[in-house]
Amino acid sequence: MKLIFRSCLIPFLLLVALAAAQPQQAVEGKPEDHFAKFDKMKVHYQSYGKGDEALIFIHGWTCNLNFWKANIPAFTDQTRVIAIDLPGHGESEKPEIAYTMKLFAQSVEAVMRDAKVAKATLVGHSMGAPVLWMFYKNFPEKTRGLVIVDGGLKAMGTRESMKPFLDPLRLPAYRANAEKTVEYITQGMKDLTVRGEVRKAMMNTPQHVMVSAFEGMLDPTIWPTATDKIKVPTLSLMANNGNWNSEYEKYIRELVPGIEYQKWDGVSHFLMMDEPQKFNETVLAFLKKNSLLKK
Repeated sequence: MKLIFRSCLIPFLLLVALAAAQPQQAVEGKPEDHFAKFDKMKVHYQSYGKGDEALIFIHGWTCNLNFWKANIPAFTDQTRVIAIDLPGHGESEKPEIAYTMKLFAQSVEAVMRDAKVAKATLVGHSMGAPVLWMFYKNFPEKTRGLVIVDGGLKAMGTRESMKPFLDPLRLPAYRANAEKTVEYITQGMKDLTVRGEVRKAMMNTPQHVMVSAFEGMLDPTIWPTATDKIKVPTLSLMANNGNWNSEYEKYIRELVPGIEYQKWDGVSHFLMMDEPQKFNETVLAFLKKNSLLKK
């Protein structure tokens, strides 16, 4: 009996070992982890499904791809989905370089090439908004649509005006100041457990990345000029907290003719976490309306 059991078990174990040795195939709802080579560094991303068109999620300042975990599952049975750790963030490499918005946009394009994606609809939160703009500016032929999540396409201040926020982050004892900044950014989040996770993740970002990416957002040359226009379908979802006034709305409607612009009450800067179902349904409706889904 023992001999028979062993004779059955050995082939089974061989099959298991062979299966484990095979490359993992993309499965709907389950991510594949990859690293794209870009500018002498590795950029981490997760890919769900297959196809030469994708919905790409781009996080904000000092965040990572896990900030979209309540959203991604709503889209993986509709289209290919990719979530990126921008250089310096998450599981991507973090060399001491200038983390500019252009570099971030180029890293997104590098991920697309690695994933064999020809065109994409990009979803960008916070700092992800100028990254979206730089991507569209440099790769319009690869941009199908844009979804802006509580992020601006206009300078939030000058290097001089933002010195009180940025300079303390340069100090050796920067963590106390960084914690104050993160505390401010995450205020109003509905779920205190999620807020704690967000704050911890943001504080795990290295100091040199925090400072350089902040500086990158203050570069006056990255923003659209008076003659620029965004000509792809665009959705903008903003928290109605006073940061986005009528002047900004007028500006964005002129920059993006036909933009779908919404301001939500009762949400924080991380509105996709505060109201994941509403967020997912709104974005999905926008994608369907503009034929931006492809299986």
